[in-house]
Amino acid sequence: MVLDRDKLLDLYRIMLSIRKVELKIDSEYKKDEMKTPIHLSIGQEAVSAGVCINLDREDYVFGTHRSHAQYIAKGGDIKKMIAELYLRKTGCSFGRGGSMHLLAPEVGILGSTAIVGGSIPIGTGAALASKIAGDGKVTAVFFGDGAVDEGTFHESLNFAALKKLPVVYICENNEYAINSHHTSRHPKDNIYRWAEGYGMPSYQIDGNDVVKVTEYSGNAIDRCRAGEGPTFLECMTYRWKGHIGTVNDVGEGQRAQEEYDYWLSRCPIRWYANYLYDIGLLNKANENTINSEIDSMVNEAFDFAVKSPKPEARELMDFVYAR
Repeated sequence: MVLDRDKLLDLYRIMLSIRKVELKIDSEYKKDEMKTPIHLSIGQEAVSAGVCINLDREDYVFGTHRSHAQYIAKGGDIKKMIAELYLRKTGCSFGRGGSMHLLAPEVGILGSTAIVGGSIPIGTGAALASKIAGDGKVTAVFFGDGAVDEGTFHESLNFAALKKLPVVYICENNEYAINSHHTSRHPKDNIYRWAEGYGMPSYQIDGNDVVKVTEYSGNAIDRCRAGEGPTFLECMTYRWKGHIGTVNDVGEGQRAQEEYDYWLSRCPIRWYANYLYDIGLLNKANENTINSEIDSMVNEAFDFAVKSPKPEARELMDFVYAR
């Protein structure tokens, strides 16, 4: 796969947008105005950017409790996302869902779920619907390494392979389920081999290398469009923040400082910026312009959110349906 200049720069913009939005969330969250739990994906930006840049607007994305990155990379309205974190009426879920339940059906984001592994069967069902309807849509399902311990992981992959569904499974292996390292839960460091056992192409790749993620996910999406069935990608990456909130979860009984420092040194955005400099697509002038544009976008989104109205008591039963 050969990416043109515009797409290469778009990858940088997407990753930097995710990083800057989440850094702003991290700093503003401490003011206690966001009345929702947050799960940040700082350090994992290359996975969502690399996958979603290959998807069409109409294609589907299903995420988890940690899905800010997918929402931004797929083209969700960032103002609405931040408003949702503040539980405002202008939020993407009308202030009812918070950080873990993001929705943007106009760009194929049919919802994220806080249930571990919950995105996998739902996304598989969407892919089945697409195959039955023959609408040509591809579904991308994101989940963490903890989700592969759920039975629905195996049931869904087996079914998708059997029916040759147009779905790409993306395991963001950031090494931890809360504070449980994946090697303490799995006998070998090879989750992708499990998927391979269901007869689908399966790969373990560097999830901090956005070029590689883009290449592998692009090939997987092409297979879906050609009717060749699902692909599984295990993207090895690392979250800089702890499982939840703004803490780092580093120290005795948690993550080792040496491990943490190693992964910080492998920052996916810094690596990619250097790559773009080396091939002549990034320089100080356009880097500063991109940074300035994203900073303005982030500030506008937060300003919009905090100035938006809160739901009123009389609206408590709105969007609650009963037969």
